[in-house]
Amino acid sequence: MDPTSVPDFDDLPKVEGQPQGCAWSVFDKDGVKDYYGTLNFLTPEIVAAAAADVKDGVSVSLNWPLNGIKFPFPHRKAPVHNVKALTDLGMQGHGFDDELEINTQFSSQWDSLCHVTTDGFTYNGLKPTKETLSAPTTTAENKLPTIDHWHSRGAVVGRGVLIDFKRYLEETSGESYHPLDGYRITIEDVEKVAKHQGVEFKHGDIVLIRTGYTEFLENPTPELFAKFAAGTMSGLHGTKETARWAWNHRFAAMASDAHAFEAFPPLKEDGTPGDVSDLVLHKWFLNYFGLPIGELWDLKALGEFAKKTGKYSFLLTSVPLNHPGLVASPPNAVALF
Repeated sequence: MDPTSVPDFDDLPKVEGQPQGCAWSVFDKDGVKDYYGTLNFLTPEIVAAAAADVKDGVSVSLNWPLNGIKFPFPHRKAPVHNVKALTDLGMQGHGFDDELEINTQFSSQWDSLCHVTTDGFTYNGLKPTKETLSAPTTTAENKLPTIDHWHSRGAVVGRGVLIDFKRYLEETSGESYHPLDGYRITIEDVEKVAKHQGVEFKHGDIVLIRTGYTEFLENPTPELFAKFAAGTMSGLHGTKETARWAWNHRFAAMASDAHAFEAFPPLKEDGTPGDVSDLVLHKWFLNYFGLPIGELWDLKALGEFAKKTGKYSFLLTSVPLNHPGLVASPPNAVALF
């Protein structure tokens, strides 16, 4: 869908029982429920323009190791890798298979539009349950906005933009910064970094924000464990104004290297610290806009190449796993310059 044809946040059609800015039905066509949300902004024209920027023949992986977290992580099971000799499977010859058991939220991931719900509902007024998400089915039969639907539109390809907040603070402000200090990255911060890097946002952008979080997790220290135990994390400031800004820019998706994307703990409407149920941007992006969120992406090498070349925009491709009802998936993402 042409991004210019979609109303701004404050002009979106009112959805009964939902706050102003809810984009349910905006992308529906001929009475058929939409499952893609803001990925609809990745039009052929926008993708072709992004591809034209590939000049250097350099690709950078954005995928953190599946076992990147080297210590027990609350609520999420670490991956289990089982190697099988072919003879273990009753086969002839010499060789190996392997089996991989993962929690799709443990490392680099996309959150599907079913990851969180508001009052039981997710994007486009749909109501996922554990039973419907896990029911054996095909994607064509799946009536929930899960990740497998992305494959019917060619997965995710578009213009990626890196906002290297960590490097910006280190090089320009002299401020003490740690990605586990809970710094709330504001819209104004993002705009300052973009201007400093010479980046102008465009419709359909996939915006990546580097905080440095995964880089600290790779080198556990007593200081890191103390900060991790405190439960604070830097990220985007979770406010309605941040959500309005993202929608009005017509971003196709957003991701970061932090594990909650937005600053944690989130703030309640009265300004006091909240919990996971108060993650404002998760509700607005996933539930109301249908805007996918990426977390724990590996952005260190991307930041280094962007700094070296002065190029902070690139062609981004992402081909997640293809399984009906998938709530989240490794992004299998690559930046191409």
